Amino acid sequence: MSTDFRDIPAPSAAPLGAPLGAPALAELHGLVIDWFDEHARDLPWRRPDAGAWSVMVSEFMLQQTPVSRVLPVHAEWLVRWPRPADLAAESPGEAVRAWGRLGYPRRALRLHAAATAIAHQHGGEVPREHAELLALPGVGEYTAAAVASFAYGRRHIVLDTNVRRVFARVVTGVEYPPNATTAAERRTAGSLLPPDETTAARWAAATMELGALVCGARSPACEACPVAARCAWRLAGSPAHDGPPRKGQTYAGTDRQVRGRLLAVLRASAGPVPKAALDAVWHEPAQRARALDGLVADGLVEPLAGDTFRLPG
Repeated sequence: MSTDFRDIPAPSAAPLGAPLGAPALAELHGLVIDWFDEHARDLPWRRPDAGAWSVMVSEFMLQQTPVSRVLPVHAEWLVRWPRPADLAAESPGEAVRAWGRLGYPRRALRLHAAATAIAHQHGGEVPREHAELLALPGVGEYTAAAVASFAYGRRHIVLDTNVRRVFARVVTGVEYPPNATTAAERRTAGSLLPPDETTAARWAAATMELGALVCGARSPACEACPVAARCAWRLAGSPAHDGPPRKGQTYAGTDRQVRGRLLAVLRASAGPVPKAALDAVWHEPAQRARALDGLVADGLVEPLAGDTFRLPG
């Protein structure tokens, strides 16, 4: 039977601004995790047979990219490279080529570097320990915590944009979190983290899904939220954001767009591409040259003799 979590009263009419006792925390965890059990999307990297490599690939791809765009590329990668060693055996350029139009293609190089380290240093198996994950090239604090939590059920603070937004509203009473993760946010997340590993891992996934599906950036669906009755932001009347301006993401006319067009030409070619073919993708010479130089500096493009270019070998 479906449960309407809006009908479940909060233990107290007060928002979550103050530290909670164990019973109130357990109830909060239960409300969010029960909601997740009923409403979570069926995503391939969440399935019991997914494996840690599937989780790691998804975490690299999902950074700044919507799930809908990641799903087909993730599936193609796992068919082509079902293990880290399979990816490591190919050139970095093949990773960039297969990255397609996901954006921020340096992630492809980082994932290839991580796969190479896993193949050479960890017997081809994605490490279980947070410290070992964090030591992999291209893996930061968030990714290490996410892989350890989602792949291995470990207890870690997992703070992505969605989770930070949920905690900002429910606990802090503001519409949006700061532009960069703060120590205060980590303290808040730590105070809410369930004590046992199984529940902590489930809580991490559930709060992330709550931010993605209900507590959205532009149009939060508070009527569907399992903890709306104790959300500090909602109880305060949903005050508008009054902090520093939020970072916007522009694309048209930017160097990012030019870089994308240059890479599209290189991905489509099986061999080196003459500079004249790259010059044809953008009308403004100075911006085009700057974008190409940036791709070379980032290791995404390799210059060759005869004024030709290719993906990295």
